[in-house]
Amino acid sequence: MHLTKISQDFSVSSQITAADVTEIANAGFKSIICNRPDFEESTQPMFNDIAKAAHDAGLKTEYLPITAMPLPEQITEMANAISELPKPIFAYCRSGNRSSILFHAANG
Repeated sequence: MHLTKISQDFSVSSQITAADVTEIANAGFKSIICNRPDFEESTQPMFNDIAKAAHDAGLKTEYLPITAMPLPEQITEMANAISELPKPIFAYCRSGNRSSILFHAANG
């Protein structure tokens, strides 16, 4: 897991596993946003598995998948999640790029 800090309260990474959630919680994150659709690749972990591990670790989660450039309603959903979820927030997708783009669009 390679973490990139985007702002004081928001970081992104590539795909995580349920086993990574403990490390994310121990790093002080309070919420996880998934910007990767389930079944994008056959071997990726499903969001529900990560959400269960996050719940067990006391973290909040949000599932906001995008497949290309974000649509206006997806930007609004991301802005709402960023404002409502406990901080700091950890977001992920396949590479971290979509999460970063969506963060900047939501804060633009």
